[in-house]
Amino acid sequence: MLNRGTRSKAWLAPQKCPVMVQVMFLVSVIVALMLFFHKTDENPIPVNGLRNQKWNRFESLVQFNSEREFRNGTDLIWQIPDSPKAVLFLAHGCSGRAVNFWDRSSKCPECVGLPEERLITLHALARKYAVLTISSAGKCWTFGKERLIVEDIIRWWVKRQKLHKLPLVALGASSGGYFVSALANDLKFSSITLMIAEGIFDQMDIIEGYPPTLFVHMPKDVHRQQKITEFMEDLRNKVVDVSEIECMEFPLSPTYLSDRIPGLDQIVSSRLFNLFKEKGFVDENGYMKRDGRATRWREALRESNIPLLKKELEHPVQEELNLAFAYHEMTSLQSEQIFNWFESHMT
Repeated sequence: MLNRGTRSKAWLAPQKCPVMVQVMFLVSVIVALMLFFHKTDENPIPVNGLRNQKWNRFESLVQFNSEREFRNGTDLIWQIPDSPKAVLFLAHGCSGRAVNFWDRSSKCPECVGLPEERLITLHALARKYAVLTISSAGKCWTFGKERLIVEDIIRWWVKRQKLHKLPLVALGASSGGYFVSALANDLKFSSITLMIAEGIFDQMDIIEGYPPTLFVHMPKDVHRQQKITEFMEDLRNKVVDVSEIECMEFPLSPTYLSDRIPGLDQIVSSRLFNLFKEKGFVDENGYMKRDGRATRWREALRESNIPLLKKELEHPVQEELNLAFAYHEMTSLQSEQIFNWFESHMT
């Protein structure tokens, strides 16, 4: 027969098991939630995150005040900040123009300021780069006479602006990337960046002292990624410093477009996001199912009751959808790493 104290302990013993089970269950739930939110916070967001990558992020640091002129029929637009530390030449892709890199102003009423191009320019100006943009003669850049013309323009402009003692760097996207890879055989760049372009290294002899080369690309484009891997090895064998930045896809959000595009408000952005979900253009996690160029979002917009998007905002929306899909598009999201690359190779 148990005494009173023993009976009390015997009554308590069976109760410890369910209490411990509940505690362990709660701990497991908390750990699982922490892991889930940690992964959700890191995985889909591109380099540097989207939260601090809004279209007006440089508003308190720098303003557009570009100059424009034509030299022998070639369109030039530029801006020089106070006490510049380097010169940046920007080369657009096919169907692009110099006006894409600058917001509209009294000095450049034709400027259009596409979202990614304008942010690259602003980032450069904020870091004290004098920025020069030039329009190609045709739809895409060519590598014969045009290459000599642009080389002459850059030399002339740098000398006229008394910037010849500063480091010269270049960034080209797509067709502009091919062009910059060729131009780097002619001009003394301290380093270059080729964006969504592998360059034309299999079509030219690389000079001794070819500049350090950064490839900013989207691995979803498998063929281009394979060529970049091949060319990086070739350049290393020629003692050229090379590196790469891989740009991955990321999900849309209700405010994604309004965060990236000047003049597009949050209400329209949210309605567009809901339309894309309704039409099946994005999956359950917000990722684009197809490249923006292959998505019939314009037709869906016209058939919907959403207030019509301003015509001038259609191209910016298209660019941002392409960027989210991450196959082939200009991107400013990696600007911090790009400019760090430039500055790590300045003497």
